[in-house]
Amino acid sequence: MREDQEKLEKLTLADWATHAENSRGRIYPIEECPRRTCFQRDRDRIVHCKAFRRLGHKTQVFISPEGDHYRDRLTHTLEVAQIARTIARSLRLNEDLTEAIALGHDLGHTPFGHAGERTLNRLCEKIGGFRHNEQSLRVADLLERDGEGLNLTREVRDGIVCHTGAKHADTPEGRIVHFADRIAYVNHDIDDAVRAGIICPEDLPKEAVAVLGTTHGDRIDTMVADMVSYGETKRKIGMHHTVHDAMMELRSFLFRTVYDGRSQQEEHKVDGLLTALYEYFLQYMEQLPEFYKKHIIPDGKERVACDYIAGMTDRFAIEKYTELFIPKSWNIK
Repeated sequence: MREDQEKLEKLTLADWATHAENSRGRIYPIEECPRRTCFQRDRDRIVHCKAFRRLGHKTQVFISPEGDHYRDRLTHTLEVAQIARTIARSLRLNEDLTEAIALGHDLGHTPFGHAGERTLNRLCEKIGGFRHNEQSLRVADLLERDGEGLNLTREVRDGIVCHTGAKHADTPEGRIVHFADRIAYVNHDIDDAVRAGIICPEDLPKEAVAVLGTTHGDRIDTMVADMVSYGETKRKIGMHHTVHDAMMELRSFLFRTVYDGRSQQEEHKVDGLLTALYEYFLQYMEQLPEFYKKHIIPDGKERVACDYIAGMTDRFAIEKYTELFIPKSWNIK
């Protein structure tokens, strides 16, 4: 079945797509699956790992929102995967590789969203800081499966670490995820901010809305269609300047009004909570789970304490802080 699928890729994918049979392989060679291509296997490994399940209890933007309809890190990931797959399918690129990268791109994200990442970056300044894309790769390589890692293909690993930042992914599928991530969060963060009453649709930059559309669906459709048109014409991944500039204008608007505004009004509490946990586990490393301890000697206590905290969900971090620092009630008989 795997060989049949690899033959089908040759017949159906564009000549600039990444073919599974041409993968650069894994860090640790393993026997091929008889049913799945290497990229399908990576997708399944990611979906079934613990870090992926924890994304459902990690903040996307809003800290401790009240309501069932706000995005969390898992729903964001699924929206990225859906957008990325649509683009890949339209351009006849490798949809399996695209999906695997998209599903794994935020495995290493912190609790409490942007606020948590800023705190861990500050705490880890002396050891190179903290960037969630690099942590996602570290989770996949070293921390999952009780410290054994997922042993993903090099193409998926490259796409995960390059989904944000200055370095572009080596594959067109990885570059799709870079854009799909922005398309997803720019649009769903607007949706959530409107729902929260932080902004009104009328507040959005008029020039950007004129280019992209007035509704959530219109804007996604415009950007996806533009990426498909761009890819068909230029045989590379990108957007035409008018659409890209409009997307970045919306992104800048969100940074001014949402990411650095009311959505982060609890950020000082997040900073205090995570700082306390970090300092505690630096002092009491013996209380960490066993598979974290094996990384203390090669990577240092600071990085391992960061690993443990970055892997926490919002509610587990709060529970752990309460357990360690809040006095418990007791009765005198």
